[in-house]
Amino acid sequence: MRESVGSATAALSLSGIDAFYADSHVLHAVSFTLNTGRVLALLGRNGAGKTTCMNAVIGFLPPRDGEIRLFGETISRLSPEAISHKGIGLVPQGRRVFPTLTVRENLIVARQSRAGANGHWTIERVLELFPSLRERQQQHAGSLSGGEQQMLAIGRALMGNPRVLLLDEPSEGLAPRIVAEVGHTIARLKQEGQSIVLVEQNVKLALGLADDVVMLNTGRVVFTGSAAEVRDDSALITHHLGVF
Repeated sequence: MRESVGSATAALSLSGIDAFYADSHVLHAVSFTLNTGRVLALLGRNGAGKTTCMNAVIGFLPPRDGEIRLFGETISRLSPEAISHKGIGLVPQGRRVFPTLTVRENLIVARQSRAGANGHWTIERVLELFPSLRERQQQHAGSLSGGEQQMLAIGRALMGNPRVLLLDEPSEGLAPRIVAEVGHTIARLKQEGQSIVLVEQNVKLALGLADDVVMLNTGRVVFTGSAAEVRDDSALITHHLGVF
Protein backbone atom coordinates (compact mmCIF):
# COMPACT_ATOMS: atom_id res chain seq x y z
CA MET A 1 0.00 0.00 0.00
CA ARG A 2 1.03 3.55 -0.63
CA GLU A 3 0.03 6.95 0.65
CA SER A 4 -2.92 8.74 -0.90
CA VAL A 5 -2.04 10.81 -3.91
CA GLY A 6 -2.78 14.50 -4.33
CA SER A 7 -2.25 17.60 -2.26
CA ALA A 8 0.39 17.41 0.43
CA THR A 9 -1.93 19.08 2.95
CA ALA A 10 -3.74 16.54 5.11
CA ALA A 11 -7.26 17.62 6.03
CA LEU A 12 -7.91 14.44 8.01
CA SER A 13 -5.54 11.65 8.95
CA LEU A 14 -6.03 8.40 10.83
CA SER A 15 -2.94 6.64 12.13
CA GLY A 16 -3.04 3.17 13.66
CA ILE A 17 -6.64 3.38 14.85
CA ASP A 18 -7.83 0.49 17.00
CA ALA A 19 -11.42 0.54 18.18
CA PHE A 20 -13.62 -1.83 20.14
CA TYR A 21 -17.31 -2.45 20.80
CA ALA A 22 -17.05 -3.83 24.34
CA ASP A 23 -14.57 -6.71 23.93
CA SER A 24 -15.00 -6.97 20.18
CA HIS A 25 -12.02 -5.58 18.24
CA VAL A 26 -13.63 -3.83 15.23
CA LEU A 27 -10.93 -1.56 13.77
CA HIS A 28 -7.39 -2.88 13.43
CA ALA A 29 -4.59 -0.30 13.00
CA VAL A 30 -6.59 1.68 10.43
CA SER A 31 -4.55 4.39 8.73
CA PHE A 32 -5.39 6.69 5.83
CA THR A 33 -5.20 10.34 4.81
CA LEU A 34 -7.76 12.67 3.25
CA ASN A 35 -5.98 15.50 1.48
CA THR A 36 -7.43 19.01 1.33
CA GLY A 37 -10.11 19.64 -1.28
CA ARG A 38 -10.34 15.99 -2.33
CA VAL A 39 -12.94 13.25 -2.10
CA LEU A 40 -11.83 9.98 -0.51
CA ALA A 41 -14.14 7.00 -1.04
CA LEU A 42 -14.12 4.54 1.86
CA LEU A 43 -15.32 1.27 0.37
CA GLY A 44 -15.91 -2.27 1.57
CA ARG A 45 -18.45 -5.04 1.84
CA ASN A 46 -21.23 -4.88 4.43
CA GLY A 47 -19.70 -5.17 7.88
CA ALA A 48 -16.23 -4.14 6.71
CA GLY A 49 -16.00 -1.33 9.26
CA LYS A 50 -16.83 1.75 7.18
CA THR A 51 -19.49 3.26 9.44
CA THR A 52 -17.45 2.22 12.48
CA CYS A 53 -14.58 4.23 11.05
CA MET A 54 -16.83 7.28 10.69
CA ASN A 55 -18.03 6.79 14.27
CA ALA A 56 -14.41 6.83 15.42
CA VAL A 57 -13.69 10.06 13.54
CA ILE A 58 -16.75 11.89 14.88
CA GLY A 59 -16.14 10.66 18.44
CA PHE A 60 -19.06 8.25 18.86
CA LEU A 61 -16.56 5.39 19.24
CA PRO A 62 -13.34 6.77 20.77
CA PRO A 63 -10.32 4.79 19.57
CA ARG A 64 -8.44 2.73 22.13
CA ASP A 65 -5.17 3.30 20.29
CA GLY A 66 -3.90 5.46 17.46
CA GLU A 67 -4.44 9.07 16.53
CA ILE A 68 -6.90 11.10 14.44
CA ARG A 69 -5.83 14.55 13.26
CA LEU A 70 -7.82 17.37 11.67
CA PHE A 71 -5.49 19.70 9.78
CA GLY A 72 -2.69 18.53 12.05
CA GLU A 73 -4.60 18.94 15.33
CA THR A 74 -5.29 15.81 17.37
CA ILE A 75 -9.05 15.26 17.83
CA SER A 76 -9.16 11.57 18.76
CA ARG A 77 -9.77 12.13 22.48
CA LEU A 78 -12.39 14.87 22.14
CA SER A 79 -16.16 14.59 22.60
CA PRO A 80 -18.42 14.45 19.52
CA GLU A 81 -19.60 17.98 20.27
CA ALA A 82 -16.03 19.29 20.45
CA ILE A 83 -15.09 17.45 17.25
CA SER A 84 -18.07 19.02 15.49
CA HIS A 85 -16.99 22.47 16.67
CA LYS A 86 -13.46 21.78 15.39
CA GLY A 87 -14.91 21.34 11.91
CA ILE A 88 -16.08 17.76 11.24
CA GLY A 89 -19.54 17.53 9.69
CA LEU A 90 -21.42 14.22 9.51
CA VAL A 91 -24.27 13.11 7.27
CA PRO A 92 -25.15 9.88 9.09
CA GLN A 93 -26.35 6.65 7.57
CA GLY A 94 -30.14 6.67 7.65
CA ARG A 95 -30.29 10.52 7.52
CA ARG A 96 -31.52 10.96 11.12
CA VAL A 97 -33.18 14.30 10.59
CA PHE A 98 -35.21 15.67 13.50
CA PRO A 99 -38.70 14.54 12.40
CA THR A 100 -40.78 16.82 14.61
CA LEU A 101 -38.84 19.96 13.61
CA THR A 102 -39.51 21.82 10.40
CA VAL A 103 -37.02 21.85 7.55
CA ARG A 104 -35.94 25.34 8.52
CA GLU A 105 -35.60 24.42 12.21
CA ASN A 106 -33.41 21.43 11.29
CA LEU A 107 -31.06 23.83 9.52
CA ILE A 108 -31.12 26.45 12.28
CA VAL A 109 -30.15 24.05 15.08
CA ALA A 110 -27.04 22.97 13.16
CA ARG A 111 -25.84 26.46 12.31
CA GLN A 112 -22.21 27.27 13.13
CA SER A 113 -20.00 30.00 11.73
CA ARG A 114 -16.37 29.24 11.03
CA ALA A 115 -13.71 31.64 9.82
CA GLY A 116 -12.18 30.49 6.57
CA ALA A 117 -14.70 27.68 6.02
CA ASN A 118 -15.55 26.65 2.49
CA GLY A 119 -18.68 28.34 1.21
CA HIS A 120 -19.83 30.14 4.39
CA TRP A 121 -23.02 28.11 4.39
CA THR A 122 -26.25 29.84 5.35
CA ILE A 123 -29.88 28.74 5.17
CA GLU A 124 -30.26 30.69 1.93
CA ARG A 125 -27.28 28.92 0.34
CA VAL A 126 -28.59 25.51 1.41
CA LEU A 127 -32.01 26.29 -0.09
CA GLU A 128 -30.28 27.42 -3.26
CA LEU A 129 -28.44 24.10 -3.37
CA PHE A 130 -31.67 22.16 -2.73
CA PRO A 131 -34.56 24.16 -4.28
CA SER A 132 -37.12 21.47 -3.42
CA LEU A 133 -36.54 22.23 0.27
CA ARG A 134 -37.35 25.91 -0.14
CA GLU A 135 -41.08 25.32 -0.59
CA ARG A 136 -41.06 22.89 2.33
CA GLN A 137 -39.31 25.11 4.88
CA GLN A 138 -42.24 24.98 7.30
CA GLN A 139 -42.96 21.29 6.75
CA HIS A 140 -42.04 18.78 9.43
CA ALA A 141 -38.94 16.85 8.37
CA GLY A 142 -40.58 13.53 9.22
CA SER A 143 -43.14 14.07 6.45
CA LEU A 144 -40.52 14.52 3.70
CA SER A 145 -39.70 11.86 1.14
CA GLY A 146 -36.52 9.84 1.59
CA GLY A 147 -34.73 11.90 -1.04
CA GLU A 148 -35.80 15.17 0.55
CA GLN A 149 -34.68 13.95 3.95
CA GLN A 150 -31.27 13.09 2.48
CA MET A 151 -31.00 16.60 1.01
CA LEU A 152 -31.94 18.03 4.39
CA ALA A 153 -29.35 15.85 6.14
CA ILE A 154 -26.65 17.13 3.80
CA GLY A 155 -27.85 20.71 4.19
CA ARG A 156 -27.90 20.36 7.97
CA ALA A 157 -24.27 19.17 7.95
CA LEU A 158 -23.27 22.06 5.70
CA MET A 159 -24.85 24.54 8.13
CA GLY A 160 -21.98 23.68 10.47
CA ASN A 161 -19.58 25.02 7.81
CA PRO A 162 -17.45 21.89 8.05
CA ARG A 163 -13.77 21.77 7.20
CA VAL A 164 -14.21 18.04 6.53
CA LEU A 165 -17.53 16.46 5.56
CA LEU A 166 -18.27 12.79 6.29
CA LEU A 167 -20.99 11.27 4.08
CA ASP A 168 -22.15 7.85 5.26
CA GLU A 169 -24.13 5.98 2.57
CA PRO A 170 -25.83 9.08 1.07
CA SER A 171 -27.45 7.10 -1.78
CA GLU A 172 -28.89 4.34 0.40
CA GLY A 173 -32.55 3.56 -0.36
CA LEU A 174 -32.97 6.32 -2.93
CA ALA A 175 -34.46 6.16 -6.42
CA PRO A 176 -31.94 6.41 -9.28
CA ARG A 177 -33.01 9.96 -10.15
CA ILE A 178 -32.38 11.11 -6.58
CA VAL A 179 -29.09 9.21 -6.43
CA ALA A 180 -27.98 11.19 -9.49
CA GLU A 181 -29.03 14.43 -7.80
CA VAL A 182 -27.06 13.54 -4.66
CA GLY A 183 -24.07 12.77 -6.89
CA HIS A 184 -24.33 16.17 -8.58
CA THR A 185 -24.46 17.81 -5.15
CA ILE A 186 -21.30 16.03 -3.98
CA ALA A 187 -19.57 16.97 -7.24
CA ARG A 188 -20.50 20.61 -6.69
CA LEU A 189 -19.17 20.54 -3.13
CA LYS A 190 -15.93 19.00 -4.40
CA GLN A 191 -15.66 21.72 -7.04
CA GLU A 192 -15.97 24.31 -4.27
CA GLY A 193 -13.03 22.74 -2.45
CA GLN A 194 -14.84 20.79 0.26
CA SER A 195 -12.79 17.93 1.73
CA ILE A 196 -15.02 14.83 1.82
CA VAL A 197 -14.91 11.25 3.06
CA LEU A 198 -17.58 9.29 1.17
CA VAL A 199 -18.77 5.92 2.49
CA GLU A 200 -20.84 4.36 -0.26
CA GLN A 201 -22.08 0.93 -1.36
CA ASN A 202 -22.83 2.29 -4.84
CA VAL A 203 -19.33 1.69 -6.23
CA LYS A 204 -20.05 3.33 -9.58
CA LEU A 205 -21.22 6.51 -7.87
CA ALA A 206 -18.29 6.53 -5.46
CA LEU A 207 -15.63 5.99 -8.13
CA GLY A 208 -17.20 8.66 -10.30
CA LEU A 209 -16.77 11.23 -7.54
CA ALA A 210 -13.64 10.15 -5.66
CA ASP A 211 -10.03 11.18 -6.14
CA ASP A 212 -8.70 8.52 -3.77
CA VAL A 213 -9.94 5.19 -2.48
CA VAL A 214 -9.43 3.24 0.73
CA MET A 215 -10.90 -0.26 1.00
CA LEU A 216 -11.66 -1.98 4.29
CA ASN A 217 -12.20 -5.65 5.06
CA THR A 218 -13.07 -6.85 8.57
CA GLY A 219 -11.85 -3.58 10.05
CA ARG A 220 -8.50 -3.56 8.24
CA VAL A 221 -7.24 -1.42 5.37
CA VAL A 222 -6.64 -3.74 2.41
CA PHE A 223 -6.10 -1.15 -0.34
CA THR A 224 -5.10 2.50 -0.63
CA GLY A 225 -4.75 4.19 -4.00
CA SER A 226 -6.27 6.49 -6.60
CA ALA A 227 -9.83 6.19 -7.87
CA ALA A 228 -8.48 6.00 -11.43
CA GLU A 229 -6.41 2.97 -10.45
CA VAL A 230 -9.48 1.23 -9.08
CA ARG A 231 -11.71 2.12 -12.04
CA ASP A 232 -9.21 0.43 -14.37
CA ASP A 233 -8.96 -2.77 -12.33
CA SER A 234 -12.15 -4.83 -12.37
CA ALA A 235 -10.39 -7.75 -10.69
CA LEU A 236 -9.50 -5.54 -7.73
CA ILE A 237 -13.10 -4.38 -7.38
CA THR A 238 -14.43 -7.92 -7.57
CA HIS A 239 -11.87 -9.27 -5.10
CA HIS A 240 -12.40 -6.67 -2.38
CA LEU A 241 -15.98 -5.56 -2.98
CA GLY A 242 -17.64 -8.51 -4.66
CA VAL A 243 -19.13 -6.32 -7.40
CA PHE A 244 -18.26 -5.25 -10.90
